[in-house]
Amino acid sequence: MNRDCQLQSAGCGGDNRFMPKAPKQVEASWAPQTPAPFSRGSMVIVTLGNPRDKFWGMVLALAPEGLSMSGIELASFDDFVVMVKDGEPFSPAVVFFPMHRIERIELDLPDGSLPSLSQRFSSKTGLDPTAPFGHPKVGSEDQSAPAPGPPIHSTEGPA
Repeated sequence: MNRDCQLQSAGCGGDNRFMPKAPKQVEASWAPQTPAPFSRGSMVIVTLGNPRDKFWGMVLALAPEGLSMSGIELASFDDFVVMVKDGEPFSPAVVFFPMHRIERIELDLPDGSLPSLSQRFSSKTGLDPTAPFGHPKVGSEDQSAPAPGPPIHSTEGPA
């Protein structure tokens, strides 16, 4: 065995342990052109701890400090669907959960033959699930506030 050929010896020809000093640039053409899974506008289910709770809604921002989202408590999902279906006014909660309370964030995806909450919402109301929570305003100046819900009709006359 030739002991003169060690790790960075270019003269070893077939030595697979040779590492060039500067790594080559990797072409990014193979990378899928899809957004990050938990990016702004993603529909998620968040499990919180202390106190235990679950929320369903749309991601507004995810940062090391926590999660901002527009959504509802999961326990009130069926009531929410009925309200939307009946055209009743509502205001989704815009909340911030600090990271120490978040136990789990999962994408709202179907599980085998079970539809996702977004699919259930769409099939019962005929609406896009992001509609009640405000479409993400990507690239706009004000990305902190979601679009308003449906208009509230007042039965009172002008003031």
